[in-house]
Amino acid sequence: MSDRADTANVVIRPPIAWALAVLAGFALQWAVPLPFLPASLPAGWVGGIVFVLALAFVAWAIATITKAGSNVPTNMPTTTIVQGGPYRFTRNPIYLGMFFGLVGLAIAFDSLWLIGTLVPFALVIRHGVVAREETYLERTFGDAYRHYCARVRRWL
Repeated sequence: MSDRADTANVVIRPPIAWALAVLAGFALQWAVPLPFLPASLPAGWVGGIVFVLALAFVAWAIATITKAGSNVPTNMPTTTIVQGGPYRFTRNPIYLGMFFGLVGLAIAFDSLWLIGTLVPFALVIRHGVVAREETYLERTFGDAYRHYCARVRRWL
């Protein structure tokens, strides 16, 4: 079996889906600005903090996978079930971090459009990425993965 066949065969690489959501949100905000926050809120600071925390969470998840000896990119095989670090709390910390990163950008740039891109992004990640990864991981690791799923929630 080739390495390409030993993957979840996701519909889109998650960083690309995230970048498309961000670009779409910014393009729509440029074309038709839709602010949603009160002017008195220091949106840049609040959003920046949310974004940095989300980025740190993603970095922690990536470092945890790397340290465990598995692969981060979805087009490479998963070699082990990672259960430490943020994977003790959620089975999908990278995608959760991407979601909150998008929220941080929406706040920082006061863009209802960026909030709106959360829905298609979340649907693509949930159904086009996570569902396929879960099937792949169950097929690859069997009971070990099922036990992990019984202990750790998909999101929060």
